[in-house]
Amino acid sequence: MKTEEIKKLDAYFKRTFNPEMVVKARPRKDDSAEVYLGEEFLGVVYVDDEDGDLSYNFSMAILDVDL
Repeated sequence: MKTEEIKKLDAYFKRTFNPEMVVKARPRKDDSAEVYLGEEFLGVVYVDDEDGDLSYNFSMAILDVDL
């Protein structure tokens, strides 16, 4: 994922959900980025550029012990 995309996603997550959310590049992966709330890992955001329609998919697992 390009640095410019990560900055836009970071601003979106901060504005929409929580100012403490951070989007970071993933080591050795260029199709996704990691999302954190402070130091806690929340999930992964993936780029979907299928059929010329660019979108982003956020995937977050919720453990039963966290409920």
